Amino acid sequence: MQSVFGVISDSNSENCVYCVENQLNQTNIKMDLIKVAEQAFLVETSHPEFKAGDTVTVAYRIIEGSKERIQEYRGDVIKIVGHENKKRFTVRKMSGNVGVERIFPMDSPFIESITVNKRGKVRRAKLYYLRALTGKKARIKERRV
Repeated sequence: MQSVFGVISDSNSENCVYCVENQLNQTNIKMDLIKVAEQAFLVETSHPEFKAGDTVTVAYRIIEGSKERIQEYRGDVIKIVGHENKKRFTVRKMSGNVGVERIFPMDSPFIESITVNKRGKVRRAKLYYLRALTGKKARIKERRV
């Protein structure tokens, strides 16, 4: 018999268990190699601590052809997702009358700096409700520090 984990033999149940364990060990070795590669390419960057609701300015390096420039993107953080070194945060700003959201990886080498302009007072971790609000209703109160 053939299965996902390998050959299953009706007469020898030890062979079946061995195939499953062997397959799991190979998977663990692959995962360990991935973690080693991630650690090798990890670039330690120190960014200030911020939460959802804070207003931040992200200085992002943009390469256009042979030219390179830094674009500052200022807006409210509406969510932070991920764990450890794989965190991403979404910044929402109003460009004219249109809301623009951009997702930034925390460990991106293109982020020059992150500046926290204002600490927001919110009671949610993900501020999706701001997408439906416009004008003064979309403002976030400032947290006293």
